[in-house]
Amino acid sequence: MTYFHTHILGFPRIGKNREFKKALEAYWNSEISEQELQNIGKDIRKYNWEIQKDSGLDYITVGDFSWYDHILETSALLGVVPSRFKEKIDTINLDSLFLMARGQSSNSNNISACDMTKWFNTNYHYIVPEFTEDQNFTISTNTLFEHIDEAQEQGYLVKPVLVGPLTYLWLGKASHPNFDKLTLIKNIIPIYNQIFKKLKEKNIDWVQIDEPILTLDLSPEWINSFSETYQKLNFNNLKILLATYFGSIEDKIEQINRLPIHGLHVDLCSNPEQIESIINQYSVDKVLSVGVINGRNIWKSDLFKIESNLNYLKNLFGENLWISASCSLLHSPVDLDSEHNIDPEIKNWLAFAKQKIQEISLVSKILSNSEDKNTNTFIIENFKSTQSRLKSNKVHNSEVQKNINLINENYFKRKSDYKERAQIQKNKYNLPLFPTTTIGSFPQTKEIRGLRKKLKDKKIDLNLYNNEIKKNILDCIQRQEKLDIDVLVHGEAERNDMVEFFGELLEGFIFTSNGWVQSYGSRCVKPPVIYGDVYRKKPLTLEWTSYAQSLTERPVKGMLTGPVTIISWSFVRDDQPIKETAKQIALALREETIDLEKAGIKFIQIDEPAFREALPLKKKDWKNYFDWAIPCFKIASCGISDETQIHTHMCYSEFNDIISYIAELDADVITIECSRSNMELLSAFENYCYPNEIGPGIYDIHSPNIPNTDLMVNNLKKALNFISKDKLWINPDCGLKTRNWPEVEYALKNMVLAAKELRKNAT
Repeated sequence: MTYFHTHILGFPRIGKNREFKKALEAYWNSEISEQELQNIGKDIRKYNWEIQKDSGLDYITVGDFSWYDHILETSALLGVVPSRFKEKIDTINLDSLFLMARGQSSNSNNISACDMTKWFNTNYHYIVPEFTEDQNFTISTNTLFEHIDEAQEQGYLVKPVLVGPLTYLWLGKASHPNFDKLTLIKNIIPIYNQIFKKLKEKNIDWVQIDEPILTLDLSPEWINSFSETYQKLNFNNLKILLATYFGSIEDKIEQINRLPIHGLHVDLCSNPEQIESIINQYSVDKVLSVGVINGRNIWKSDLFKIESNLNYLKNLFGENLWISASCSLLHSPVDLDSEHNIDPEIKNWLAFAKQKIQEISLVSKILSNSEDKNTNTFIIENFKSTQSRLKSNKVHNSEVQKNINLINENYFKRKSDYKERAQIQKNKYNLPLFPTTTIGSFPQTKEIRGLRKKLKDKKIDLNLYNNEIKKNILDCIQRQEKLDIDVLVHGEAERNDMVEFFGELLEGFIFTSNGWVQSYGSRCVKPPVIYGDVYRKKPLTLEWTSYAQSLTERPVKGMLTGPVTIISWSFVRDDQPIKETAKQIALALREETIDLEKAGIKFIQIDEPAFREALPLKKKDWKNYFDWAIPCFKIASCGISDETQIHTHMCYSEFNDIISYIAELDADVITIECSRSNMELLSAFENYCYPNEIGPGIYDIHSPNIPNTDLMVNNLKKALNFISKDKLWINPDCGLKTRNWPEVEYALKNMVLAAKELRKNAT
């Protein structure tokens, strides 16, 4: 009987009950010591490794745990510390990591945090490495090696994971635009060789090297560098598993075949079609690790279908066929067993990280023709649950399908073009030059969070809750008026999350109690689960937005989350194309924008921070994406009159290559993140004349570091090199829910003063 090895690329680091988040924030608030923090990390790793071992995985993955982000952890390992931190950092330790990730704010010395952006096409964020022309690399932490020792002492067969040298360089940014960071590969190779030597000394057999950039459109220089680099790497007789994920590598199999590696991992969930090219070109004498369990969604796998698809590979590769998840399980919640309040029928359709590991083992046993009774029981249960989902009457709604069929060309356009609308809006609202606004949310204080929890636990009634929310909205409006902000928001006190809030009010969603995944640092999100057809039974935001508008003569923005972002930040049903689910959400949002306008809300923001994130990794697939993503935004936004101003917001992504597509959304105003990159994103407008109005975020809300008015003015002057003064809005990078009120008021005061300073010089 042939045996098929099993492993995973990584496991969630947040802990079963978000111990990671709670410990990090307690440490940052000086409530626990570093040793106490380290002990909690050790407990999380122990739990993760036990799950892998108890589920029958052959290799236990080590090196996937980090205290903020695995790319930042790699920077620490390689000694990559930007110069502005070096006075504060003698040796690289935990506080060094947090300083680079969060920056520093003090009376005497403000230090800006490192740039942060999205990890490929996921909602995970990584800290961007910063490289200089004379960049030195040196092994600067022992964390990886200590974690290996820790696992080996517990008796585990360890497979360390490293970010590959080329992916690491690709993900970083050069200090000067004309500096080619690829030239640094000659400096980094010796350090990786030292790492391999240390791993060999620890009797490691296999090492996983992650090179996900192989799924991207790479220039010839970068593609060729793989062969040159890997020929120079001295693996010290270690076996190397090259891991790719999030897309297809079918166009690079020829180059991969030339690498001196011993195995290759491919993601067969994001792109199952690539297996044909792999079969035709990849050597059967090497290990092929197949990612057949989806690491980015929560639906139970169809084990019979997987077995059928793998039978040919099984016969071709024999014991060289390994079974795994498509990517790291970092993007999945930890354990479905923690969920006690989900509809039992729907819960039976789900699998979280722990359950996905069990599925990996089951696939191996099925392929091995195991006659174990427990295995056969699991297989039968899997078949019943996957079939029941396909047949369930909870999934489909005939009225939704009827409404979809009513969509016509009028759903995709405003009455007039932007120029005409802009004039109508300027005449009606008479906003000042460089109008100020915020992105939507204000601080979610302990009191607000406690209020929501009391309502959920039925310790207070709805009337008391509503009265308290009204008090908070009044407070937000009064603070904004005092600050002299031009276009106000209601503060979103009633919202737990920008996607979860809408999912709770729309049909077709369910919610977990503990389905958390890490977004960045201590920030965890609990994505909704879209299990069926989506529709709007009643207004979503009308009550609170209308109340806020009744408190002031200044305009108040209605705040909605767009269809692409709701899709991207939810676990989406996989029994129909994503574009069909997005269209259903867009129709629900269209109904909401129409109701808001009828209620007198003349500024409506439809946030799409995931618009770039959801973009396919290869340009050849972009058209298919934009062909549904842009129309869905237009369905949501085009049901209102010319005088109503549509805003959208995007953040923490590179927009340069898609700016023309963003323009096709035809939002009257777009606000984008700019400050963390020192306004570098404005270069997108250097060669493209963006037709509508723009608000480049002028301060980073994710850092306690608050820029003064002069710095904000300087950033705005940079913006004026690309954006005409009659189209420039002034706003923060993102929502303010994670900050405290003293920080927010100080920052917004500086922002308004910067706007007034700019107006003086512009008139």
